Amino acid sequence: MSAPERIPPRSVTTAEVLARGELTVRGQIRDASNAVLHCSVSHDGQEALCVYKPVRGERPLWDFPDGTLAQREVAAYEVSEATGWGLVPPTVLRDGPYGEGMCQLWIEAVPGSELLALVDAEEPEPGWKAIGLAEVDEGRTALLVHADDDRLRRLAVLDAVINNADRKGGHLLPAEGGRLYGIDHGVTFNTENKLRTLLWGWAGEPLTGEAVDVLKSLKETLGPSGALARRLAVLITAAELDATRARVDALLDSGKHPEPSGEWPAIPWPPV
Repeated sequence: MSAPERIPPRSVTTAEVLARGELTVRGQIRDASNAVLHCSVSHDGQEALCVYKPVRGERPLWDFPDGTLAQREVAAYEVSEATGWGLVPPTVLRDGPYGEGMCQLWIEAVPGSELLALVDAEEPEPGWKAIGLAEVDEGRTALLVHADDDRLRRLAVLDAVINNADRKGGHLLPAEGGRLYGIDHGVTFNTENKLRTLLWGWAGEPLTGEAVDVLKSLKETLGPSGALARRLAVLITAAELDATRARVDALLDSGKHPEPSGEWPAIPWPPV
């Protein structure tokens, strides 16, 4: 069987296919903590591969309301699109074979793009940023580092805005054309500070001029009459939307990448 035609990410056609197309389950991704189904979707003569996460397959969490992870995934996509960076694959909320859920374009990761590494050194080499020490064997530690990469730096800003509580290495997908996507955004937009990520390499450093411009644009579109605010209002609560506005304001006020608060584990476990 030939592979389905790939639809370019972020096109209007992609969103239409994901939202309106016939969804066919091909299999299940077994190592996920929630129900994740690998599917194909077809509409108006076009077909794509996608991930479908039904709400009924979400595992209850103590710090997030039940049945809200799919909406948070879509909200993360909406914020990503508003930045203009296109860091999250096209994602929609729709009905499917197992009820309402999140449907996201499948991204095939390109091998050989090294973004994370463990090194036996006290300081990272040029082109890398230190995350922290990790235990690799009993009694032995190594320095965990990530690439000093503009794409990762943009993703670190996005994560700070959406309050991502689970940015692991396995959620980073280098794609064709030098693109980088982040996936798995179900635990985002909490009103409490829960930022937990591997992308701490720029912590405390000044934001880039590009990031400041993007945050200013987000501030405007998140205003009471802003287009992004209207889209998010049907996906997250009013309190969570207010908290998102406050995080954007805080980033602009400080002019810096956030630092670990010390009130919440800073690095997800396992890190990949």
